[in-house]
Amino acid sequence: MAGNIFGNLFRVSTFGESHGTALGGIIDGCPSGIELNLKEIQYELNRRKPGQSSIVSQRNEPDKVNFLSGIFENKTTGTPIGFIIYNKDHKSDDYNHIKEVYRPSHSDLTYEKKYGIRDYRGGGRSSARETTCRVVAGAIAKQLIKDIKITSYVSSVGDISINKSYQELDLSRKSIENNPIRCPDPDTAEKMIYEIKKIKNKGDTIGGIITCVIKNIPIGIGEPVFDKLHAELGKAMLSINAVKGFEYGSGFSGTKLTGSQHNDLFKKDGTTKTNLSGGIQGGISNGMDIYFRIALKPIATIMQKQKTIDKHGNFILMEGKGRHDPCVLPRAIPIVESMSALVLADYWMYSKLSKHSSITN
Repeated sequence: MAGNIFGNLFRVSTFGESHGTALGGIIDGCPSGIELNLKEIQYELNRRKPGQSSIVSQRNEPDKVNFLSGIFENKTTGTPIGFIIYNKDHKSDDYNHIKEVYRPSHSDLTYEKKYGIRDYRGGGRSSARETTCRVVAGAIAKQLIKDIKITSYVSSVGDISINKSYQELDLSRKSIENNPIRCPDPDTAEKMIYEIKKIKNKGDTIGGIITCVIKNIPIGIGEPVFDKLHAELGKAMLSINAVKGFEYGSGFSGTKLTGSQHNDLFKKDGTTKTNLSGGIQGGISNGMDIYFRIALKPIATIMQKQKTIDKHGNFILMEGKGRHDPCVLPRAIPIVESMSALVLADYWMYSKLSKHSSITN
């Protein structure tokens, strides 16, 4: 299997399956001398782990990260950072019923057709449990680029949306973490939580939208042509389980404007009066806030009977079992932030190689 490495200069390689012994990874290219707050890394993992509330999977995993190398006295040494997270609460028998059956809209069939074998226990490598490794690496990347602030929140669940721009919201950690859906608008959050519980009681799932805002990013992050900053952010987001769409800045709504309406006019200091560009022009950050939205589908495993096929091509009725998220959005928040941090850390290191970059000092 290819595709287990992300990044170039700041690079993470991960391993592990949902019901295997452990998951882990190696971070290569992290500069030496970075003082790490290990509690903050664990905090990010705690935001992702299951069992946080009644609206997420009830799998009870401590998700405790153990660092094996690359850190001494809480500082990076410049050598590869190895880490491991042991699985503690995997109930593989919950998946015996899909041993020879393909769940609709899941990767069961494509994995088996591609590799000739699949780990049906929790989806194996295709499980969102794989993202624990991304969160560890992303938490370290965040501390490398500590002056850049990355914040994500749930802005939509089904038909329920925050009808405010991110500038109108309190995006503090306290505000976002104040409710289990991680929505900074209390009234909307309450409606979202009610909707998820209603969907869960029906044995169904629901999707929505996450908004991410990146502040304090200097001008000059990103490489033009094939490695544009927004292209890499898009790739990073679309690599996350259940993500079906990515748009930054004005996104698709910008197609309804004329050029004169859409252009961000300059101020004397080089900033712009508006920010429909989403903080990126020519694939390079322009110093304004970067903001984007990602769409996440309802997860495929539902607790309702559905018609599907088995590996022999027979039509059968199947019903999901086990512990699954009725809505993946709240647990995806730290994953979105981590993948953003990995992209920015990689490009931050590239910027150090650019002779005329305004961020080399």
